[in-house]
Amino acid sequence: MEKGAKGELVYFVKQSDLASEVAVGPEDAFPEVLATSKMIGLMEVSAARLLKPLLKPGELSVGVGIDIKHFAPTPVKEEIRVVATFTELDGKLYLFEVEVFDRAGKVASGKHSRAVVDKSRLMEGARARMAKAG
Repeated sequence: MEKGAKGELVYFVKQSDLASEVAVGPEDAFPEVLATSKMIGLMEVSAARLLKPLLKPGELSVGVGIDIKHFAPTPVKEEIRVVATFTELDGKLYLFEVEVFDRAGKVASGKHSRAVVDKSRLMEGARARMAKAG
């Protein structure tokens, strides 16, 4: 993949994407704006889609790290644009700059890293880890 390659995702914020929906109990009070956790997931999807043409059968990419700043709220029903830009390959890690925009401007930015893994090996490792835990 060439440095500077971009992946973009356009998404409309749904009620289920709001921080208020992340609450686990009545003691949790969060605003009715796009949840940081959902936004991070969309950043991952944008980068994963960019890597998809590089994958061999049985492979997928997984998120390894993320360092973002979420600095502006986006309400329900607004359109956001999530952009992942490939910056470099660091060993086995694909590194990306990630940004989110709504119609009022930039909402978030940061860095994200992904690794390409064999899906069956990953799932077996997860099962073995849980079996070891009892």
